[in-house]
Amino acid sequence: MGIRKKTNKNPPVLSHEFIIQNHADIVSCVAMVFLLGLMFEVRLVHRLDLTIMCQLEGLPEESVVNHFHHGLQDVATVFFYMLVSIIIHAIIQEYVLDKINRKMHFSKTKHSKFNESGQLSAFYLFSFGWGTNILMSENFLSNPVNLWEGYPHTLMPFQMKFFFICQMGYWLHALPELYFQKTKKEDIPRQLVYIALYLVHIAGAYILNLNRLALVLLVLHCFVELLFHVSRLVYFSNEKRQTGFTVWAVLFVLGRLLTLSLSVLTVGFGLANADQQVLDLAIGNFNVLFVRITVLATICVTQAFMMWKFINFQLRRWREQVQVQPVKPKKPQAPKTNQWSERSKFQRS
Repeated sequence: MGIRKKTNKNPPVLSHEFIIQNHADIVSCVAMVFLLGLMFEVRLVHRLDLTIMCQLEGLPEESVVNHFHHGLQDVATVFFYMLVSIIIHAIIQEYVLDKINRKMHFSKTKHSKFNESGQLSAFYLFSFGWGTNILMSENFLSNPVNLWEGYPHTLMPFQMKFFFICQMGYWLHALPELYFQKTKKEDIPRQLVYIALYLVHIAGAYILNLNRLALVLLVLHCFVELLFHVSRLVYFSNEKRQTGFTVWAVLFVLGRLLTLSLSVLTVGFGLANADQQVLDLAIGNFNVLFVRITVLATICVTQAFMMWKFINFQLRRWREQVQVQPVKPKKPQAPKTNQWSERSKFQRS
């Protein structure tokens, strides 16, 4: 592609260039429609139900904590936060990443990778901090039995439900961003696989009421991925700093092992020994043998796929380092003299 000349002319309205340049403003206008809907009164069904339950059990209403479950109305909420993610993405890109790119003068390849790591570093940092806060407040880490005890976990506190809504909204926003960021055609398949894996696992756990296990695994995964993208940002600033990749490689393998262990412990042993093992869509119980095998198979295949990609990545890095290493110059040897010529000189003398 040749370098385009800058002109003062604005692109035609509703053209591709116009949408790409002004997509954040367009999305903001659409999001305003949802914000106007918040001005009208909405019936808090979940709080009413819990208040009635507390009154029947003779508990004070002050002890009521709002809990929520999933439903079809979540589709609209996820769509709204997908729009919010697009706006935040544009803000980070314009006011942070673009300014750094102008100072560093990256090549086209490094430019796209730097933008990707910059956006994902901010997201993983936010997700890791938020998810850790939920784990600490709900005491899931101190008592791992809570991951499967009392299943189905149809009711969630507000923070947990909001966390999953934002996760699904973020990864849905990555689909239109492929168009907005002018992603290369050869990179689109990799990005689609990456996005699809996140959506399938997060939405699947949300629908199957495996939100507690999914929260623990997401926090673990976000920490490992955060370390990788921060290490890549440091590498772009100074290619000699590669210590972060070594630490990430160790934690990546440990993360895969811990993910498999927690999944087998929760789904393979905890839910397998539960009392209720009947498919009941009304109460949200999916604890049957077929669902458990499907969940474990999906997790195992995904972890194997990630390890395969990890091994290929490490092999590629090793080959690049071998090619970059300079060849040591050989020491110059003294020129060999002919024995017969030396003898003839000696005899003449």
